[in-house]
Amino acid sequence: MNKNNLLNYKIQKILKNFIYIKKKINYKKKKKKIININNKFKNSILLNNYNLLLKFKEKDYLIKKNLRKIFFFQKNIYDNIELLEIFKQTKDKETLNYIIKNLKKLKKIIKYLEDKYIFSEKKDKLNCYLNIKSGSGGIESQNWCSILLKMYLKWAEKKNFKIQFIEKKKSNIGIKSITIKIIGNYAYGWLKTETGIHRLVRKNFLKNKTKRHTSFSSIFVYPDSSSSSSSSSSSSSSSSSSSSSSSSSSSIKTSDLRIDLYKASGSGGQHINKTESAVRITHLPTNITVKCQNNRSQYINKLSAIKQLNIKLLNIENIKKKKKKKKINDNKSNISWSNQVRSYILDNSIIKDIRTNLKINDIKYILNGNLDLLIKNNLKTKINND
Repeated sequence: MNKNNLLNYKIQKILKNFIYIKKKINYKKKKKKIININNKFKNSILLNNYNLLLKFKEKDYLIKKNLRKIFFFQKNIYDNIELLEIFKQTKDKETLNYIIKNLKKLKKIIKYLEDKYIFSEKKDKLNCYLNIKSGSGGIESQNWCSILLKMYLKWAEKKNFKIQFIEKKKSNIGIKSITIKIIGNYAYGWLKTETGIHRLVRKNFLKNKTKRHTSFSSIFVYPDSSSSSSSSSSSSSSSSSSSSSSSSSSSIKTSDLRIDLYKASGSGGQHINKTESAVRITHLPTNITVKCQNNRSQYINKLSAIKQLNIKLLNIENIKKKKKKKKINDNKSNISWSNQVRSYILDNSIIKDIRTNLKINDIKYILNGNLDLLIKNNLKTKINND
């Protein structure tokens, strides 16, 4: 393929992606939104309400920012098509270098716009909880849980997300179950399609090293609904944050809770195991249990556990509306073949995503936290199917 054809192919590919993204972003609808927001700015009631005005200004800024990117991209892509025609006739090196340099800029804009359309749901921007639970496969499955945890921790580190360990149930060789909180912009949006069964096939590393062994672990990701309100009031005092936590859990009746206090386990210096700072709360009507022991203060652990419980109950309520006949425990998927999302064939170094049929022949690369390709493919498939 000569330079002309190669550049033409690249431009047409970028243009095709742009037209698709523009449609998904709903460009025309967003232009109308800007007009509506500008009209509201003229409203005297709005001008006298600082919080409301700030809210509309933020919306206005974000929409305009995206529209400016689209407008800039649109102008540049068609300019490049014209320049390519000029280059075909003149063979001017400066024109060629300009096109190549410009295409690199356009690729970055495409990536930015792509991220905007795949994270289109309101909950996508929230922090999230990620639960990993071992399934069939015994000790091998518990070891598989540890491998998955490391993979997600490395991925979160690459994204500059913060991690909080909420609850952990260890075994001699791995993890039976663990819940972590992932804090960062669009944490839930990135991880929501990871929910499901993750299957590992490898040679048994404990006994027969020639025979293949299959292990299963389940991943369950759910949003931290309280993070939307806390992010907008991050500058407020600690007293106001504690009141918001209690208000978020106000829908839970105290009579429906069983609260157990116990000594925290794990590394923690002289304080550990001396006071009953760890908290376990059971919601009696649903039998949902949450635990927290990551703080020395029993009160803070209790607030954190109630917050977790409230989020889980809200999530269950949302699922009930969509699927009335589903039981609450359906959230915790059975570790079986039916809900598989991904297979990791360790000996052949192949990962296959069952929903998108994407295959990657470098398992170490993925287990090292490089999940974006798999995640983005799933998010795009989900949008196309909706």
